Amino acid sequence: MLTTSRQLGRKRSKSFRILKEFDDHEMVIGISDAKSGLRGYIAIHNTNLGPALGGTRWQRYPSEEAAIRDVLNLSKAMSYKCAIAGLPWGGGKAVIFAEEDADREAQLKAYAKKVEKLKGLFKTGTDLGIFDSDVRKMARHTKHMLGVSKADRGDLTTSKMAALGVYYCIKAALDFAHGSESVKGRTIGIKGVGKLGGELVELLSEDGANLVIADVDADKCQRITQRYPGVKVVEPKEIHKQRLDVYSPCALGNELSGRIIKELKTKIIAGGANNQLANEFVGDRLFEKGILYAPDYVTNAGGLIYVADELETDGFHKERVLQRVKDLQVLLKHILTASKKQNIPAHKVANGIGLERILTGKAVNNGH
Repeated sequence: MLTTSRQLGRKRSKSFRILKEFDDHEMVIGISDAKSGLRGYIAIHNTNLGPALGGTRWQRYPSEEAAIRDVLNLSKAMSYKCAIAGLPWGGGKAVIFAEEDADREAQLKAYAKKVEKLKGLFKTGTDLGIFDSDVRKMARHTKHMLGVSKADRGDLTTSKMAALGVYYCIKAALDFAHGSESVKGRTIGIKGVGKLGGELVELLSEDGANLVIADVDADKCQRITQRYPGVKVVEPKEIHKQRLDVYSPCALGNELSGRIIKELKTKIIAGGANNQLANEFVGDRLFEKGILYAPDYVTNAGGLIYVADELETDGFHKERVLQRVKDLQVLLKHILTASKKQNIPAHKVANGIGLERILTGKAVNNGH
């Protein structure tokens, strides 16, 4: 069953249109399949630049409203991420309720068929809880899965390119704040060492950074310390309190709240998580406190750049992907410079650039 945003508005007005996360989304679709038990949502925020791109998230949610809030936030962020990265695509996202006793394979098959019914309006791929192997299976039932082309990708993956983008943005932030982009000897805290965070650990460790990590999954931390014995592990609720040169949130969103920023002991935040700010006011407060916040949809755009490249008219090109991901470093410097010159928070500079491109329907490759 597909339920449109208009129908959702009638059925769940208290948890949909009046939510602060709703930003005139073009479409919000409730998806369900009685046979497999599939439940979830697909949100398409804006398609002025092109059909919507965005990953599919397999996650436990405490309520329908929590899932709707998440998919609204994430799809909007994808619109801005595509725009800021200079890509000719719109923003979308999907969330699936992860149930303990779910027939995962049957649900993913049913979900892929829902995506196919949208006839290319929404193209999707990996995200939290959805892996490359899942995407390959779903691609048997829809033409609109990303990351399954037979192009030679070498050793590139979505997670590696997302982490590489964060790495370049950390260097840009350090250069802006201290006049040197080197991470050697810098203490960097990474919260969340899963697919993206784990790759970031590798990049920074091999470049001489001193790392402090945290994750709710202790096994992930243990695997990292076995490989990199010098890495320090702390509890997730304590990592933001450490004395850090850079704090890099790479887990779930809404990491940065008013309470958290009171406890921060860093002057730079540059991470891979989506929607890191609990609200816009938190970004303003960070700016007032002199804490450099690198907008999350800039820092983590590397994964999007990677998956979107296969949609180029000449197909996937590894060198183009690597260059566009590296260009995020230049883009962030441009945003930070404008932030200082205009005396406004960096996230508002980035929002302005993204919104202008969305409204005019004009993408600019490499984002600056």
